[in-house]
Amino acid sequence: MHELSLCRTIFTIVERTAAGRQVETIHVQVGRLRQVVPDTLRYCWGLLSESTPLAGSVLEVESMPAVVACSRCQAHTHLTDALLVVCGDCGAVDVEVVSGEEFLLTTLDLVSA
Repeated sequence: MHELSLCRTIFTIVERTAAGRQVETIHVQVGRLRQVVPDTLRYCWGLLSESTPLAGSVLEVESMPAVVACSRCQAHTHLTDALLVVCGDCGAVDVEVVSGEEFLLTTLDLVSA
């Protein structure tokens, strides 16, 4: 379960960035090719943040689509199967991943005083 390891990294970044301020929501973007299960990530966040200054904060996970650019037909297509990286228009395998590999902590929502 690599989601727990990912949550540890998020925790370190959030704790340092919040600098003692109360955090309400942590927003992360996760690409479909990252093989991260959003529900498991949220569950691990709850376990890890419990009994810490970040307890009660919510991990909001935005799933980013996997998109490839085809060298043959120049199309940009969304992948429907993360295991099959081919052009959705012409079926070529000579493609470049344009998005779907992201793992970004984008913003923190802090509790206003």
